Amino acid sequence: MIGREGKTEGKGEEKRERDGDTKNRKTIDWPARHEQLKPQPTSYDNNFNDTNNPSILRQAVNLRTQKRLAASVIGCGKRKIWLDPNEVSEISNANSRQTIRKLVSDGLIIRKPVTMHSRSRARELNLARRDGRHRGFGKRKGTADARMPQQVLWMRRQRVLRRLLVKYRASGKIDKHLYHELYHSSKGNTFKHKRALVEHIHRAKAEMARERAITEEMDVRRQKNKAARERKAERQAAKRQELAGEEEA
Repeated sequence: MIGREGKTEGKGEEKRERDGDTKNRKTIDWPARHEQLKPQPTSYDNNFNDTNNPSILRQAVNLRTQKRLAASVIGCGKRKIWLDPNEVSEISNANSRQTIRKLVSDGLIIRKPVTMHSRSRARELNLARRDGRHRGFGKRKGTADARMPQQVLWMRRQRVLRRLLVKYRASGKIDKHLYHELYHSSKGNTFKHKRALVEHIHRAKAEMARERAITEEMDVRRQKNKAARERKAERQAAKRQELAGEEEA
């Protein structure tokens, strides 16, 4: 076991042995020592100190104003402006719109092309949905009336039917009386769709034609019967006159 005094004496001896006598200590050339301790430049440092490197100039020069002016001159956003990294020094000297226009004409400032955002996948999905794909219960959000309100369907159907009636009336396919009748029938939910209305118009026109033919036939028959009655009356009158003449004789 070494006591506290022994530890102190041992440390003092070690310190004296490490430092040595000040008289015999070697003098240090501090400037030379600093040169030795200075870190050696790397390849990155050499590139950074190279003034001919355009990437270093691009980092050192602020071209925010030139980009803003170019965006205003070209008529696009600042994100669409491309500045030539090899001509940073010339671009940085441009401080007017006229100079920016010259750089644009020279090709040092270019508008980036529009980024393509293909809709091919969206078109394929829409075509599949037209066939009924991707429309199951798992894809639906909301009630049926919320997805397609009945009021909207009613308005669409009424507009289709009324447009058809106006078209047929203008072309002379139906008269104003049939138009008025079918207009109120459409409003009364008589026709489910346009095909039903067209079929009803065809049937109504056929019925009207049949009734017209029957009426004409009855008129002809009535005139024929009237002519027959007139001839019969004439014959009877002539026979009476003949009988009356015989009696007088």
